[in-house]
Parts: sequence; structure tokens; C-alpha cells
Amino acid sequence: QVQLVESGGGLVQAGGSLRVSCAASGRTASAYTIAWFRQAPGKEREFVAAISPTGARTSYADSVKGRVTISRDNAKNMVYLQLNNLKPEDTAVYYCAARPDIVTATTTQGYTYWGQGTQVTVSS
Repeated sequence: QVQLVESGGGLVQAGGSLRVSCAASGRTASAYTIAWFRQAPGKEREFVAAISPTGARTSYADSVKGRVTISRDNAKNMVYLQLNNLKPEDTAVYYCAARPDIVTATTTQGYTYWGQGTQVTVSS
């Protein structure tokens, strides 16, 4: 129903910024809540941010609040995650995920579509 492809990851210096993107395609892709999760080596996959289908509602993990902005451009079927003031502990594979409702949930359950992930590495 929806396909997700992440891009924009890379190597950044601590304190720097990076924007990762999620391209959504398929039937009524703009009707989905989109979230970003991340997973670092040896750690559980954790919630980062979510945005409702229209962009009216956003949700952020406490660990990134103030440093992260999620946005979407439905005309382009794109969702963005702006990462600012990056820290080495932000190093992870960042995944976008979708669910066909308006729930900006913070757990993986309910997000039924996942991208392959994009690596973000923050050097100290």
C-alpha cells in the first residue's frame, strides 16, 4: 500500500546538522501518519518523531525534543527529519515508518510499513 525510502544520512560532526528524508509512494501515501525511529548498535529501536497525515500534529521523543523537527510536504510525498545540534549518541540507523491512521504513536507496534533505513553517524 505504501513504500518508504529513506535518504540523506551520512557523516556529520558533533554539533552539526543533517536532514534525513523519507519518500513515500503508493496508494494514498499522504493519508498515513509517518514516524521516524532509530536504532543504534546494541540498543532497542526507539521512537524519534511522528507527524500526522496533514502535518497538523507532531510528536517528539523527550531525548530529541528541541533538536529535531519533523515536517512533511504532501505535494511531494516527502517527510523530513531535521536533526540539529547532533551528538555522538544520535548515531544510529534512522528508519521511517507509516501507519494508515492519524495516531502519532511512539511505539513500533501499529506502524506496519517500514523503510530500509539510512545511517546517521555523528563524530566527536
